[in-house]
Parts: sequence; structure tokens; C-alpha cells
Amino acid sequence: MADFNFAGKKAIVRVDFNVPLDENGNVTDDTRIRGALPTLKKVLADGGALIMMSHMGKPKGKVNEKLSLSQIVPNVSAALGVEVKFAKDCGNASEEAAALKPGEALLLENLRFYPEEEGKPVGVEKGTPEFDAAKKEMKGRQQEFAKKLASYADCYVMDAFGTAHRKHASTAVIDEYFDKDHKMLGYLMEKEVHAVDAVLGNIKRPFTAIMGGSKVSTKIGIIENLLTKVDNLILCGGMTYTFAKAQGGHIGLSICEDDKLDVALDVIKKAKENGVNLVLGTDSVCGDAFKNDCNTQVCPSGAIPEGWEGMDAGPETRKLFANAIKGAKTILWNGPAGVFEFDNFAGGSKAIAEAIAEATKEGAFSLIGGGDSVACINKFGLADQVSYISTGGGALLEAIEGKVLPGVAAIEA
Repeated sequence: MADFNFAGKKAIVRVDFNVPLDENGNVTDDTRIRGALPTLKKVLADGGALIMMSHMGKPKGKVNEKLSLSQIVPNVSAALGVEVKFAKDCGNASEEAAALKPGEALLLENLRFYPEEEGKPVGVEKGTPEFDAAKKEMKGRQQEFAKKLASYADCYVMDAFGTAHRKHASTAVIDEYFDKDHKMLGYLMEKEVHAVDAVLGNIKRPFTAIMGGSKVSTKIGIIENLLTKVDNLILCGGMTYTFAKAQGGHIGLSICEDDKLDVALDVIKKAKENGVNLVLGTDSVCGDAFKNDCNTQVCPSGAIPEGWEGMDAGPETRKLFANAIKGAKTILWNGPAGVFEFDNFAGGSKAIAEAIAEATKEGAFSLIGGGDSVACINKFGLADQVSYISTGGGALLEAIEGKVLPGVAAIEA
């Protein structure tokens, strides 16, 4: 992208503006908008016209005003320093695109208001003959939708790492309508791809990975892949209790995937076989209700009384986590250690964030990814003390799992 001159050209850029909004439609975290700025400003600075396209939420192929990108136009305008125009229908924006002059910017309405973006048939049950026929027909419509988007511009920039793992019209079909010299990765994508490579392709040891969040099921692929790469693997958050129960513990009302107990035992076994130091929580801060100001007590993670649930890593566990992070040269963090949105249950996640910041100061490469981990690091004011913050949750996990990302492959093809 650095070598491309956008002067006199219209560029359509796939950004990830799927930002959180409050109930009044105000942006509560603009990290993703700020992350796209270097790419967007390069187009405008060169004298190009800028067309931005993104999704927001999961409208499932239907118009949903609560998920309209019109709500973020003021934020994007302020960040870009240019008054951003808005096209109310992303699939019929030829006039708005044609009217754009060099140095001007246009934001298209939510791509997912069209089912063609995701390419999933709507209102047909999966596994039926009707679904197969609808899917085939949808594939043709997706191709046409991508062609329409491509027709607005002279070149295409893929800069939405958060959706690079999806084979959607705007991420991995639109590229077919541009030659190799007129499609490229944006600056953010380039940084993301390099950051993943720094973690997986160029590992400096010891390598410590921290996987948090509520479910083992959503992380099992990445956990298994990491067990062949890391020296230390910290598993925290809600999945603590699936592991505790699998080992015969009592977990009260704590979150647990009962159908994944054997998976948890298998992870423990594989860690031993691979010589990986698996760090699981030994104690928890428990609450008697799922709210910030409930009664609390510290319990062993495998001996939580009835009526109580584990909601954060306890003081002993925090020390274990900090020790596994100390001295690491490569660190990957995805997922919090507790219900960090409640201040009284944010201590475990904060201990991890502080230990990562400390290790980074000592020369570690630290990669933080996944919406909740990013929100954590921002909440504790430590974003500028880690090496790299990834904007993509699912895409980052799939890249680390070793999967090819369609959004990257489409540009490199």
C-alpha cells in the first residue's frame, strides 16, 4: 500500500467499524475507527476519493436501524478530519460514489443489511434440499453484490482484520474484480499479519499464552495448537470451572460446560506430554449473585459452596499467573480472567495486564487480541505498555490456530 499512489482514484476500503454503541447510539470505544486511520488518511493525502464499507453487529440480512452505520458518521468525520458523506443503501450507491471528488470520503450503510454480504440463505432451514438450492442461488447473488461494490471504485483495500476469517462478499469475493496491482492489504492488516508472525513464526522463548473467557468449546482449537508451541499456558476466566469440575471439584453455581469435561482432561494430559507448564486457577473470588456489589468470599476453585459462583481469579492464582508471565519473551493474551466489567471482579484480569506490561518493559513481545482483552487493557490504562493490540478476535484466533484467512488469501492470490 505504501507504494501505491491513489491520486485521482476512487478507493473502496473494507474497514472494521463494528464498534460498541450505548443505548443512545453513541460510540463507547473508538479503537477500531482509530486503527483504520493510517490507511484512510493515506488515500486522502494522495488525492484519492475514499469509500468506506463495514458491517455492524448481526442484522442477519435485514435492515435494523439500531445497527445503522449512520450513527457513527460524526465519529468517523471527527477522526478523519473530513466531513464524511453517507450512502443509505450500500447496494445502490453508484450515484454517491460517482459524485465523490478527490479528498472526499463516503461511508456505505451496513453491508450485512444485505444477506448477500455473508452469503447465507435467509429463512430456509439448514440441512434441507431447499437450503442447498437456496445456497447455490445465494452464491450467484453474492457474486453480483460483490461486483456492485467493486463497481464504485478503481482499487480495493482490505483493512478489516476482524473479518479476515470470513469469506464474505466484501472480504473475499470483491477482490476478483480487481487485478493484482489494484488490490492490497491496508496498513492495519499488514501490522496484524506481521504481529501474528512475530508470535508464531518467530517465537522468542519462553512463550507464555493466556487464554481466558467463559468457554472451553470456543477456544479448544487454539488451545490444542498452542500446546505444541508454548512453554506456559494459562487458562483462566469461566473455563477454570470446567477444568475444576473435570478434576472432581465442586464449583457451586459457576459457569461450566458439562459436555467438555473430557476435553478439559485431555488438555491436561496433552500439556504433560508436551512438557507445557499448564497454569489453572487454584482459588477464586466468588459471589452470591451475578452483580458487582454482591457478597464475596475467596474459595478454592474446586471447593465452591452451593449458591456461590466463581467470578474472578483469587489472590493465590494471581501470583501463579504473574510468575508464569514474568521472564517470558513472547506473550499472547486472549480473554479476561473474570467478570472484569464489574470493578470488584476485575482484579485477576488487572494482575495479568500488569504482569504483561512489566514483561514487555523487560523486552517481551506481547500481543493482546480479542474484544474483551482489548477492553481490559484499555480499562486499566495499559494499552501503551504492550507491544501490539489486535483489532480482530476471531480472525486472530484462527490465524494462531494455523488457519488460512480468506481475507488475506484473497489479496495474496
